[in-house]
Amino acid sequence: MTDSQPTNTLRSPLPLPCGVTVPNRLCKAAMTEGLATPQGLPSPELNRLYGLWSDGGAGILLSGNIQVDKDHLERPGNVVVDSTPTNEMQAALASWAEAGTRNGNHFWAQISHAGRQTQTNVNKQPKAPSSVAVGLPGGQFGKPVALTEPEIVDLVERFGICAKACQEAGFTGVQIHSAHGYLLSQFLSPRTNLRDDRYGGSLENRARMLVEVVAAIRTAVGPNFPIAVKLNSADFQKGGFECADSIQVAKWLEAASVDMIEISGGTYEQPQLLGVEGMEEVVEQEVQESTVAREAYFVDFALAMQQEVSIPLMVTGGFRLKSAMEEALQNGADVIGIGRPMCVMTDAPDQLMSGLEELPRYESQLTFFPP
Repeated sequence: MTDSQPTNTLRSPLPLPCGVTVPNRLCKAAMTEGLATPQGLPSPELNRLYGLWSDGGAGILLSGNIQVDKDHLERPGNVVVDSTPTNEMQAALASWAEAGTRNGNHFWAQISHAGRQTQTNVNKQPKAPSSVAVGLPGGQFGKPVALTEPEIVDLVERFGICAKACQEAGFTGVQIHSAHGYLLSQFLSPRTNLRDDRYGGSLENRARMLVEVVAAIRTAVGPNFPIAVKLNSADFQKGGFECADSIQVAKWLEAASVDMIEISGGTYEQPQLLGVEGMEEVVEQEVQESTVAREAYFVDFALAMQQEVSIPLMVTGGFRLKSAMEEALQNGADVIGIGRPMCVMTDAPDQLMSGLEELPRYESQLTFFPP
């Protein structure tokens, strides 16, 4: 958190540890688009969409999943950068980045690997930390195969290659997806990581791949390029990744030169993006009752994490009232993420900063898949 936190408003600039400044405290949260070409290239439709969002006033736009392995998509229609990009891919990335930054805002690439949460219409036998299937009926996800150590090393390198390609294309930062039960989140959880090598067992070992991914990206992009991480506060599953674990991992990420952590939670098996129930027994002494009527689902945890790390924290989930957003900025959050409202009101950030007191609720009209 910054020294000026008590006076932060939605319009306040945010300096990041890497030396870059974000123009305001509003971020278009990552939402899966499914608009890439069949070859995984950014499309004209993505360019039009992100151009509209760039016009909308957010200080940061986060892309939906950009995958580092074409065989492990979160869904068909993901952008894929899994090797040194071709000229065609680099040109398509550059067009997307140009559209997404045309009003001087930041546009960060969310880099991911779906791991065991790869749908069977993409890959019937995906790779994961261990051979632990997603516990959902319907056959949407296949039984995974445990990654070998050389395969892990290769994936770490791919994250770095993807980040460098995005930087060269004109993106202004990257976010590593380590939440919602995707691959890096799977490594963190003792429910899905049953390994007995240096990537399993202790929390330090389970966090090793994530820390190595951060290091690979920092080496690729240099010291002055923003790197963020999306991190679960908890999996909300018995025996899973817990709040105390998340705080410890955040400390390691800060030491590894991460510039921002977005706090989230849940997995496909337990999609608790709807509350923070159960958190208090883990960090009871640090978590206070929310003062924003639970509109900001993870603000309580941000307040706890704020006591342990000094890097900026982003919270996303359910924000509609401007007063709640401003309150969150005084109580643990540095950046407010807005998702579903911007699917319809693409200029929601400008409207909030111009006096709008409450965003409309469009949930009944939209189908949402957590990115």
